[in-house]
Amino acid sequence: MNGTASNIFECVPYEVRDELFDNIVTGENIRIERIVSKGHVSPESGWYDQDEHEWVIVLKGEAEIEFENQSTVRLVSGSYLNIPAHTLHKVAWTAPDTETVWLAVYYT
Repeated sequence: MNGTASNIFECVPYEVRDELFDNIVTGENIRIERIVSKGHVSPESGWYDQDEHEWVIVLKGEAEIEFENQSTVRLVSGSYLNIPAHTLHKVAWTAPDTETVWLAVYYT
């Protein structure tokens, strides 16, 4: 640890054309990533099918995660969700008028 502090909300551009993915920490069994969305959703075809578990929290904004069984979970600032490995899911909606800032923890 180098003792340098950072801010999760730094370097978020005003206009987010493409969804942003920034690795914050990586280790043998863990990866922590900041994601910034603004109206972005997963591709229409296909599902995320990850080998790792994913714990995600929305720090700012709103989003909806859809699961293969057609259930949908709405996340607002402060909402978090644990998605077990190989649970088919996708981002169905993110707020189009403000940035949605996620913190995702991938672990085995």
